[in-house]
Amino acid sequence: MTETSVNEKIREIISYYKLSDRQFSIKIGVTQSVIGSMFQKNTEPSSKVIRLTLNAFTDISADWLLRNKGPMLISDIKPDPNIERMERLVDTIATLQGTINEQMKTNQLLTEKLKKIEGELAMLKNERNVG
Repeated sequence: MTETSVNEKIREIISYYKLSDRQFSIKIGVTQSVIGSMFQKNTEPSSKVIRLTLNAFTDISADWLLRNKGPMLISDIKPDPNIERMERLVDTIATLQGTINEQMKTNQLLTEKLKKIEGELAMLKNERNVG
């Protein structure tokens, strides 16, 4: 797979939004000469131009522009189908943890009652033996 330069990607953005170089430069807030020079000399855009581009075109994916990963538009990024499944699993785990916590409280209360009853039983046996 050939790497597409950031310069070429900015050309794609301009084409996608049907802008002239001048309209693009105005939209991102730089002079037209900055963009013109970048294209004429085929130099990579400065980090400022990249940042301004991403800020002006909020639907453009930074991963696409800078890393050649994924689609150009953020809205075209498909959600991971496993995310919904993981969210359901997290909900199930949270529910089970709540059930476990309630069971532990019940066990603790029953243990305390048992100790109290055993203590009372021991006292009754003692009274019987004494009496």
